[in-house]
Amino acid sequence: MKIIAGNSNLPLSSDVGKYLQIDLAKATIRRFADEEVYVEIKENIRGEDVFVIESTSYPANDNLMELLVIIDALKRASAKRITAVLPYFGYARQDRKPGPRTPISAKLVANLISTAGADRVLTVDLHAEQIQGFFDIPTDNLFAGPVFSRDIKDQFDLSNLVAVSPDIGGVVRARAIASKFGASIAIVDKRRPKAGESEVMNIIGEVDGKDCIILDDIIDSAGTICNAADKLIEIGAKSVTAYVTHGVLSGKAISRIKDSKLKEVVITDTINNIENANELEKIRIIPISVLLGEAIRRISEESSVSSLFEF
Repeated sequence: MKIIAGNSNLPLSSDVGKYLQIDLAKATIRRFADEEVYVEIKENIRGEDVFVIESTSYPANDNLMELLVIIDALKRASAKRITAVLPYFGYARQDRKPGPRTPISAKLVANLISTAGADRVLTVDLHAEQIQGFFDIPTDNLFAGPVFSRDIKDQFDLSNLVAVSPDIGGVVRARAIASKFGASIAIVDKRRPKAGESEVMNIIGEVDGKDCIILDDIIDSAGTICNAADKLIEIGAKSVTAYVTHGVLSGKAISRIKDSKLKEVVITDTINNIENANELEKIRIIPISVLLGEAIRRISEESSVSSLFEF
């Protein structure tokens, strides 16, 4: 087995290598003066089972292109199998046509990864699970739920917990955590006046005096979660903590979180957010390297990964 680390999240790649007790494969990945991506694999990978770790987070297009070029280099170097490990799959929110003459970019990116030469995809908490069907190659979509549930168990009085979905689409995620701890759920009735903006209209469920856990897959501009937290506190919630898999944290997200009623935002390290966590005490990062590393080991050994989906 060989692990190639893209530049998007070197700390996570290093932690995965430490868990698997193998060194990252030597490779040169750099840019020409005009920002073209150049890749050279510095060791023999002929006949090897190779895993490329690359989050297609900001700058999304650069990291995506880097991933494609790495895969092509491995394919031409006669790797036996190439698995694209995407801790965060960019373009996942463009999984359907929201209006006429618009693209389904998640499908396009899936096609690009397959065409480049990937034989398999391993990712974490896709924005929409049906994106697995966009790939014509085997795809494993891991869940951060087991990682979150262990942390929640250590941090909270479980008898006073309410799992909150920030929208209708996240109810399944909230229910999974709630059933783990015998907690109730609440749902945020949200409206989007336009893309990138949200307005909380109502809270469905009982939250008075409760410790509320907002569960989501992506926190981008933080508007939805911060508005939901403010509304929950307004109607009597004791505290509000957000558990979100992917900390995109773009635009004014950091300042919004700082000024909100959120007690804490807990994210995984699928995206490298060390600087944001150091800047704001409200942001805490929990590692996902063990989950990813174990999935990689099992895929390489051709053993089952299904137990990793259990909470």
